[in-house]
Amino acid sequence: MTQAPATPRRTDRRHDREIIALALPAFGSLVAEPLFVMVDSAVIGHLGTPQLAGLGVAAALLTTAVSVFVFLAYATTAAVARRVGAGDLPAAIRQGMDGIWLALLLGAAVIAAVLPTAPWLVEAFGASGTAAPYATTYLRISALGIPAMLVVLAATGVLRGLQDTKTPLHVAIGGFSANAALNVALVYGAGLGIAGSAWGTVIAQCGMAAVYLVVVIRGARRHGASLRPDAAGIRASAQAGVPLLVRTLSLRAVLMIATAVAARLGDAEVAAHQIVLTLWSLLAFALDAIAIAGQAIIGRYLGAEDRDGARAACRRMVQWGIASGLVLGVLVALARPLFIPLFTSDPAVQGPLLSTLLVVAVTQPVSGIVFILDGVLMGAGDGPYLARAMVVTLALFAPAALAVPVFGGGLVALWWTMALMMTVRMLTLWLRTRSGRWIVTGASR
Repeated sequence: MTQAPATPRRTDRRHDREIIALALPAFGSLVAEPLFVMVDSAVIGHLGTPQLAGLGVAAALLTTAVSVFVFLAYATTAAVARRVGAGDLPAAIRQGMDGIWLALLLGAAVIAAVLPTAPWLVEAFGASGTAAPYATTYLRISALGIPAMLVVLAATGVLRGLQDTKTPLHVAIGGFSANAALNVALVYGAGLGIAGSAWGTVIAQCGMAAVYLVVVIRGARRHGASLRPDAAGIRASAQAGVPLLVRTLSLRAVLMIATAVAARLGDAEVAAHQIVLTLWSLLAFALDAIAIAGQAIIGRYLGAEDRDGARAACRRMVQWGIASGLVLGVLVALARPLFIPLFTSDPAVQGPLLSTLLVVAVTQPVSGIVFILDGVLMGAGDGPYLARAMVVTLALFAPAALAVPVFGGGLVALWWTMALMMTVRMLTLWLRTRSGRWIVTGASR
């Protein structure tokens, strides 16, 4: 008896199962990153507005120093997933090991650059005289954990490519719990203030990196993949990540410009901006959970030379992104008055925070589409286009954001320029996806 052909409804249900199986655990691990900063914000926010403003500047600089290398996760996920689809597990893990070695090298370089330049970076970023000392302290201590953070990125990419998002979830839960406990103990129990918060984050990140290394090394030995650094492999990993590095640098430039503009609006505004940006990042990572599933699924389909499966998965994930964005937007709009007091008791900060979060709520459906299509194109290895599109977006966003204080705008106006940025990204990604040029099959692109 021949099997009945798959109907669109059956195909959707199959993709739904794949998406849920990968996205739910990925959601937990992704939100751990902004939750680290949210815990820091909640703990430090009750120390005072200058401390919270200092954290806002330092966190933006630190996140930039780490996030520019997010290609360690994204490029590795796509490449490993392709080889999984092609049935070559040893080669998949070997490429992941090259990414981990690259992460260690890059982490050492970032520490060497950040430690001596921390005061200058904080000053250049526009921190006020009251916030700058706190920002410098937090930045210098937290920089020591950067190699561990990059190893976490690379190892996470290996596991996602292997279609395993549950292990990163377990590690993330442990890391978040340790970070929360250490923050409270070191900031208030030991009386270390903002320095205690930074040390807590460093210790938690190092613990997460150690667990990931154990898991990946065991997998490498099980499949006979070499653990030794390979210069050619490390070089290839770096070259593959260059377009995504350009894309991420452009995105980080957007966020840095936004924070720099907020810092020049005043301490209350930059403190409110830090809370909004932290919540926006949490929502973004929640949406990105579906995109992470997309990277793994799309890479696997293309590696197996299944064009129709890749197209159908892309369509279904976009539907998920729109629905998720609508739900998150409604939740943010309704819950604003409830969670704002958790972060600050200063009325000068609460005022702009309440209005700005409404802008964030309205733009969530757009964000849902952006993150899904971004993940689809990453899974396809379409880094060069992503780089070009993000450079164009930055070129349009920068003058609009910098004009906000010139024309007397406040934090709400600044976040409307962020909404403009997301709309431009949505249009550029939609045009590429619609063209079909991202569909390139085989074990490597």
